[in-house]
Amino acid sequence: MNKLSLFDSNIHLLKKTLDLRSANQRVIAANIANADTPGYAPARFEFERELQQAVQGKGAPKATHPNHIPIGGGANVESVTGTITRDPDKTGIGDQNGVSIDQEMMALSENELIYETAAQLLKKKLSLLSYVVQGGQ
Repeated sequence: MNKLSLFDSNIHLLKKTLDLRSANQRVIAANIANADTPGYAPARFEFERELQQAVQGKGAPKATHPNHIPIGGGANVESVTGTITRDPDKTGIGDQNGVSIDQEMMALSENELIYETAAQLLKKKLSLLSYVVQGGQ
């Protein structure tokens, strides 16, 4: 990432978090919508570990001194896409639908909380940037 970019890495990370959380919302909503569909295997959207590795810059070269010019890209959160996995019902009871409304509602609440937090942080970062651009007024 260009160090002279108008937006810092935190803004890019928050944007990517919002994108991934939005995708997770769609997966959870599909699970809830198919709670009564016989044979439906609920989906899980997993991206947290991949995002954490990108933020930590796993495999990226490290500068040995703070005044060195950075090499390579460092953390590349834009490349994080996540994966969708299916978890078929293994109980063998009923219509083979593995959706638990309680679990899905908990996942929905957690996802919404994290999404709202990231949105508020992004709003704060952008308002600070606006404050600076307006000359502190």
